Amino acid sequence: MLFMDTNDQKTSRQGRVIKWILAIGLTFAFGVFVGQTLYVRDQLFAEDGTIKIERVIDLYGQTRSEEVDFDQFWDVWNKVKGKFVDQPVDEVKLFYGAIKGMVAGLDDPYSVYLPPEPAKEFAADLAGEFEGIGAEIGMRDGKLIVIAPLPESPAQKAGLKPGDTIYAIDGEDTASLSLEEAVLKIRGPKGTTVTLTVSHDGIETIEDVAIVRDTITVPTVYWEMKENTIAYLRISYFNQDTWDRFDKAVREMLLKSPKGIVLDLRSNPGGFLETSIDIASEWIENGVVVSEGAQVDNRQEFRSRGRHRLAGIPTVALVDEGTASGSEIVAGALQDHGVATVVGAQTFGKGSVQDFEVLPDGSALKLTIARWYTPNGRQIDKEGIAPDVVIEEMFVVEKDEVGVEIGEVKDAGLEKAIEMLSPKS
Repeated sequence: MLFMDTNDQKTSRQGRVIKWILAIGLTFAFGVFVGQTLYVRDQLFAEDGTIKIERVIDLYGQTRSEEVDFDQFWDVWNKVKGKFVDQPVDEVKLFYGAIKGMVAGLDDPYSVYLPPEPAKEFAADLAGEFEGIGAEIGMRDGKLIVIAPLPESPAQKAGLKPGDTIYAIDGEDTASLSLEEAVLKIRGPKGTTVTLTVSHDGIETIEDVAIVRDTITVPTVYWEMKENTIAYLRISYFNQDTWDRFDKAVREMLLKSPKGIVLDLRSNPGGFLETSIDIASEWIENGVVVSEGAQVDNRQEFRSRGRHRLAGIPTVALVDEGTASGSEIVAGALQDHGVATVVGAQTFGKGSVQDFEVLPDGSALKLTIARWYTPNGRQIDKEGIAPDVVIEEMFVVEKDEVGVEIGEVKDAGLEKAIEMLSPKS
């Protein structure tokens, strides 16, 4: 729920829609296009900005459907309004609650309606810097899942890992919460504490983890030379400054004339679509990077662009269960074009596209409208990217004969990547 990409913008007389890749999401926006608003402001809003509920009924009470009798909706509305024990009934809450229920009926964790105040808080994350625990979360099989804690974040320092299940937030069961509601409860002012009830992936034991919130700033790109000839390039996030940092890193790397590149996308929850395409294009000289659509025969293709400065340099892309969304686009594109070997574990599988539309009263609708596909047509959503080389245990700690940990943690994934890229004697 973090970044809005304002590339490829178009204006609209009545509203704007922000295109998202979600994960976290956290969830991520990638463009603005023309969209009609749900209703006309002058007809539905009083001078003080409040909703004229009766006017909604007048305008839309005659709605007809072959499968649904909307008269029943209005009948229940009038009964609740007239008979509920605690009068007067707050019509605005009923109105927003009805819309939330309608969207919830889609059974899609990434489609949600947000009333004005939650929508305002949600949009605050789009500005860039935010306060919270620094973890991307998503939904899997109806459960709230940690996609990836950000590097050096409070979440990572507290021990959260990709695949962890969050059962409660400050004692409140997450089963009834939407993804956005859960995110808004987890984030909060710097210095405050949130307690998450979690189980780690593959472990049945449930524990409470207290995490002190902080201002989250992500060092999105880091690089260094390994073994004198191999460039190690770590991208932790695709946010608004990632491209500039990546471009600088590439220019510095090329001065070292690397014989191979390790592209580390582990625990990268994604980000801007435009950044994902630009970065993948540095390896892919021509062709499709990713396509978007709901139907096989009606997909929009996003093609390679840029300078292709890394094309031809042997590359290994490291991935894991926390590789999601935009980083899955990059890994899948490099894999399909045969310009990188993907090493690690099956990725998260977050590849759906959301439209985020701000409505006239400040509320917002986020709706899944398409899915992402790799250049060869593989669906990313719910499938993920399968590695070419599987690493069963990414980080290994040496143990003695009785199982006591000794020595430092070894990065088995990185060691394998360097081994694959090292010149054979």
